[in-house]
Amino acid sequence: MTGRPHGRGIRHIDLTAVQPASSETARRINRDIVLEIIRENQPISRADLARRSGLQRSTVSQIVEQLIREKWVREGAQATAARGRRPTLLGLNEDVLVIAVDIHPRRATIATVDLNGHLLAQARATLTREPQASTQLIVQAMQRLRGMIPDKTIEGIGVSLPGRVDPATEQLIFAPNLHWPQFDLKSAIEAAMQLPVWMENAAKACLLAELIFGDLDGNRDVVLVTVSEGVGSGVFANGRMVSGHHGMAGEFGHIILDASGPRCACGRTGCWEVFASTRAALRYYHELEPDARVATFAELLHLAESGNDHAAQAVEKQARYIGDGLRIIMAALAPGTILIAGDITSAWHRYGPVIERAASKQTLAGSAPRILPAHDGDLARLKGAAALVFQRRQIMSEGL
Repeated sequence: MTGRPHGRGIRHIDLTAVQPASSETARRINRDIVLEIIRENQPISRADLARRSGLQRSTVSQIVEQLIREKWVREGAQATAARGRRPTLLGLNEDVLVIAVDIHPRRATIATVDLNGHLLAQARATLTREPQASTQLIVQAMQRLRGMIPDKTIEGIGVSLPGRVDPATEQLIFAPNLHWPQFDLKSAIEAAMQLPVWMENAAKACLLAELIFGDLDGNRDVVLVTVSEGVGSGVFANGRMVSGHHGMAGEFGHIILDASGPRCACGRTGCWEVFASTRAALRYYHELEPDARVATFAELLHLAESGNDHAAQAVEKQARYIGDGLRIIMAALAPGTILIAGDITSAWHRYGPVIERAASKQTLAGSAPRILPAHDGDLARLKGAAALVFQRRQIMSEGL
């Protein structure tokens, strides 16, 4: 089993690296294994669960009944059988949802997400540098979405943020691109929605989404890099999510590449993100076409894909800097896999090879890590916010 053993940890069960136990002391491990097998193989019978897990059928039945009581799992249709009693199939309970919030400096995307990671409905809220007013707009969007699903159970709210959350205080402590003064976002949302709220850095949320909903079993050293208005990183090292002191591990975007470079929102000059972010790509384009009216990276990417040479040059320059900056991660952590999340992944066929070539030049020894786009691109942040809630609620259900 991987992860931290207390309520604020993020845990992932890698089925290629665990062995089921039958003693009472391993009850929680067995429960997690069964739930993960259901997630990956639903609909599935109790008998198939026993075969796949290696657990006794009686143990599986007890765990399944517990998961049904906790509303994680529900019974569905009966499977066909050549003879004898037809088994009842099990699957995750699609009536259990969470509200996921992905915050960017100027906007927030709010969604309802089920246990399978499916986004059911979305809303947008425009944000300002005033956190109270921005939070009110986010809450209004959440209330509209909740009103659309009166027959569903909302387990909680997950928030992915462009900054770092202190695990001890659960407060946002570092978010230079958000430009918010100190503000208790968690308490404000909890008071308005009367639901528990869990917050996490966007890169860590994306990485959690990959671990839960992606295909990373067998990978014990992974770094996920989010590329948006800033550049952030989530670290999964030796099979564990890494938080570091005050939750600050992985701030590679604020390591200086060139001290003579542009000023960063953090106050320094020449940080990786001032060269590799979506804002950097827009800057490169406006240097080539000063009179162009392109305000968003999505517009820039559309221009590039439509044949605009200056737009393509700007995004390619950004991609090279993404690859150049990966040398910091490769030298510090030597991950086997690096995932990239963000809008640039929608044109991975064009810019992925640019990133890979730039990164391959930085390899100190051995083979370079695999560099891949994250599943669902920028939607990974929403799925990560949702997965955060499911993981924390699961830990609470276990009594940890």
